[in-house]
Amino acid sequence: MAHGTVDWFQIDTDDPESTKRFYGELFNWTFGADPSNGDAYQLVTAADSDRPQGGVADTRGESANGATFFVVVSDVAAAAKQAEELGGKVVIPPKTTPNGLSFAHLRDPHGNDFGVYTPPAG
Repeated sequence: MAHGTVDWFQIDTDDPESTKRFYGELFNWTFGADPSNGDAYQLVTAADSDRPQGGVADTRGESANGATFFVVVSDVAAAAKQAEELGGKVVIPPKTTPNGLSFAHLRDPHGNDFGVYTPPAG
């Protein structure tokens, strides 16, 4: 995946079953539990794809519902810093998961949220 490619989306919802039913019927998406997060995060796969391209996160009502796109970057911390220099904000600072995925949630100068990530090595 090349730096700057939109390669993932996440739908945050307080009603994952209804959300999966809506998008599943609308786009013929299928869902499966993320091995790292169980039922709290469902991986989304399009009918014509051989790999997940997004996820549905169960917010349990603890955060707002919404959808976010994620862009591949070579360095999450550098992208977050550059976003701030360009007038954006860091909403969730860079983090790295146990499997090596690095990510951050950012906001552009106009209030639009998006994410950046670097996939795990390998």
